[in-house]
Amino acid sequence: MLQLDGVTAGFGAGRLALDGVDLDVADHETVCVLGPSGSGKSTLLRVTAGLHTPRSGRVLLSGRDQDGVPPHRRGVGLMFQDHQLFPQRDVGGNVAFGLRMRGVGRHERDERVAELLALVGLPGTQRRQVTALSGGEQQRVALARALAPQPRLLMLDEPLGQLDRGLRERLVVELRALFAELRTTVLAVTHDQGEAFALADRVVVMNEGRVAQAGTPLEVWRSPASEFVARFLGFDNVVAATVHGGVADTPWGKLPVPDGTPPGECRLLVRPAGVRLTETGDGLPCTVEARTFRGGDAAAVTLLLRPETGPRLEASCSLREAPETGATVGAAFDVRDVVRLGG
Repeated sequence: MLQLDGVTAGFGAGRLALDGVDLDVADHETVCVLGPSGSGKSTLLRVTAGLHTPRSGRVLLSGRDQDGVPPHRRGVGLMFQDHQLFPQRDVGGNVAFGLRMRGVGRHERDERVAELLALVGLPGTQRRQVTALSGGEQQRVALARALAPQPRLLMLDEPLGQLDRGLRERLVVELRALFAELRTTVLAVTHDQGEAFALADRVVVMNEGRVAQAGTPLEVWRSPASEFVARFLGFDNVVAATVHGGVADTPWGKLPVPDGTPPGECRLLVRPAGVRLTETGDGLPCTVEARTFRGGDAAAVTLLLRPETGPRLEASCSLREAPETGATVGAAFDVRDVVRLGG
């Protein structure tokens, strides 16, 4: 459906916003692009939509080069973070806007608007004023408007960024089901990894205009390609290590590594779930410096440990097992959560 082939783009004489980006999105696939502010996520959408001209490289839709094709002829939909609804139009008028621009007849237009509003959970709201809607309702109207012209590619720019966490989590589940039902091809950008991992078939992590890693959510979570990706995903247990003979020498002592880990100097990640608490005297001695309750069904707690040697460690455990701040514990390492990082 979409192919970016060596796309480079920038603004003025400053740093490149996109630096030789290659990206493919298949038919009916949902791809989420993750990255910090300034990593090039939104520029990628604007280049794909035809709102920004790349300096080099190609954008292909269904195999056709889009060079010189204006935005309104690309057959893509773009939904911005702030929704950009028309305040002077009611809900129905907003959703029908793209259909009117395409000359769709009134009867067919009304049917399509009613169908989409039902799909996004707002049936019968055609005559409501958009200014009277909640943030979540406005997000749904903006989505229905973007879907109305039946774009071959739907692009979302931080679609849930302005909503509270509880509403975001509900809408992510609904959006994934909706895209599957409509067989929509989706390219979304977000800085929220939880949102991306729940919504996407595949995630792309960007850094300074380049693709740092691409893969399924599980692949990226299990095996970050670099220290940047690991830290962006929230993993801070990263240290220098030397691997030899099935173990790694680290500031925390000798750590087990998975079978087949290449030998030599590297950066090593230990996910917090792989730091197991042990009895004092068994494992690496640590003092509990802080604990943060994460909530959720599992009632998880994140612990910040000060080891006897080496940098601080993050560990996770259940609330029932969490020691108090100031307690002395041991820390052992589960090989299943030890990852050798790339560059």
